[in-house]
Amino acid sequence: MAINAYVTFNGNCRQAVEFYADVYNVEKPEFMTFGQAPPNPEYPLPEEAHDRIMHTRLTINDDVIMFSDTFPGSPYVVGTNVSLVYVSKDEQELRSIFHKLKQGGRISMDIQETFWSKCYGSVKDQFGIEWQVSHEE
Repeated sequence: MAINAYVTFNGNCRQAVEFYADVYNVEKPEFMTFGQAPPNPEYPLPEEAHDRIMHTRLTINDDVIMFSDTFPGSPYVVGTNVSLVYVSKDEQELRSIFHKLKQGGRISMDIQETFWSKCYGSVKDQFGIEWQVSHEE
């Protein structure tokens, strides 16, 4: 189990993360772009989204920081572009935590299976903190 920071950028994630990897002298990250995600015919991917970063991470002194770009057209405000991610191997624990966090809060993405996690959800709690919960083997 771990809690990681998740930082979102507005189209310059690759540049920022490569910079941080150099600053902290850590291994160059792998990048997953929105264009690499499985296609969904109901929601065609706009051209400007293809090369934006969907997910990457750096490990700095045993701490993981995750990063992505916003999806084109999504709101982006410096200062609110950081969320916390609770990662666990226990799916029931994730569902319980998500259920508690959503009380008085607002669900951004209801807890569900995705192509990257068998149990993932995102919620802004009653105090305005954005949380993601994610299953990791």
